[in-house]
Amino acid sequence: MFWYQQPPGNGLRLVASTSTWMHNSYEEGYSKAKFGINRDNSDHSVMTIKNVTSKDAAMYFCAASDR
Repeated sequence: MFWYQQPPGNGLRLVASTSTWMHNSYEEGYSKAKFGINRDNSDHSVMTIKNVTSKDAAMYFCAASDR
């Protein structure tokens, strides 16, 4: 699964990717200290944004892939 952030007026930015066989992989500028991701199984994932500020204002999207 892939988690994306889309700030107002900007394109999508990949926050992190996760899979059932590896640890979460965060893109530069993002960390698990700020964006906690839990994945219980192959169909369900939750991202929690910690210590939210106005800089976190954005649309957030999740995308899934079987590859």
